[in-house]
Amino acid sequence: MTLNFALVGCGRIVKKHIDALLNIPKAHLVAVCDIVPEKAKKAGESAGVPWYESYDEMLSSHPEVDVVNILTPSGLHPKHVIDIVKKYKKHIVCEKPMALKLSDADEMIRTCDMNGVRLFIVKQNRFNLPVQILRKKLESGGFGKLVMGTVRVRWCRKQEYYDADPWRGTWAYDGGVITNQASHHIDLLEWMLGEPVSVMAMNGTYLVNIEADDTCAAIIKFRNGALGIVEATTATRPADLEGSLSILGEKGNCVIGGFAVNKMQEWNFEGETPDERKEILEKYSENPPNVYGFGHIRYLESVIDCIENGKHALVDGLEGRKSLELINAIYESVETGKEVHLLFEPKESKLGRTNF
Repeated sequence: MTLNFALVGCGRIVKKHIDALLNIPKAHLVAVCDIVPEKAKKAGESAGVPWYESYDEMLSSHPEVDVVNILTPSGLHPKHVIDIVKKYKKHIVCEKPMALKLSDADEMIRTCDMNGVRLFIVKQNRFNLPVQILRKKLESGGFGKLVMGTVRVRWCRKQEYYDADPWRGTWAYDGGVITNQASHHIDLLEWMLGEPVSVMAMNGTYLVNIEADDTCAAIIKFRNGALGIVEATTATRPADLEGSLSILGEKGNCVIGGFAVNKMQEWNFEGETPDERKEILEKYSENPPNVYGFGHIRYLESVIDCIENGKHALVDGLEGRKSLELINAIYESVETGKEVHLLFEPKESKLGRTNF
């Protein structure tokens, strides 16, 4: 079974989707579109497929499309997903974060359910080899009682990055470092440590001129008693430093580093021999060329498998909403200066707002 894909939005991430789809035997890229014709033309010609300036024209011209990948600015995801699903009844792959407002995420989930289509949220780092073996170790009880998990996103985004598109760094369409760059890492932290119950956070904008933050730190309390630490910044200079995840438990610890949570750096557990540790360190390490990693191919292969065989998605709309709620709670804490308890309804978070 081959599924036909179309891409909506031809910005920074589009190359990863094109490269992945062109290298998956069961995927066929049909067309791309962007409201900026130069971007659409460049992406379409690079992939050897037709390009359009609107998704209505594209999807009307290609009824054979099965799956639409939404790669537009984060604040526009809800509008595009809901409109496409209502009009064309296509399965959806939506880049992170799925939305900025929780209410928008809920409407996306509801619309897809009511129209009988699948909603997949892109969290490709879950498919990194070292992340996968860490998850298996955790599920087997290998950590024992969980103590602490930490994510560090120390990346470099200079002013020209934000100036390249007017939506970047805005509260209405992008959010700050937590929403954009660190959303994958917050997802991983939550996937490993479970349900968060409260969070306290502080942030700042240090080295660029944008509405939102370029640096944020948060402390999270989880239902099982473990603590989580989030350290995220795009103010690392002069270049990207790391995107890492560490988990500490009573029976051992694991540190996954590299630029994209891709390189196993520490693997230390009670009862394991030096040879077993060496094997893990050598076998479960990757070195992608950039912060996006290699996960898009594995992620999109899983999407095809889920649609083809009716399997449950690793990150569907409900799963994608979990990290969005925690992100909103972080920004709620930033604005109130208080510990925020989940589940909650955002009142002060600036995400998705145009007036503040």
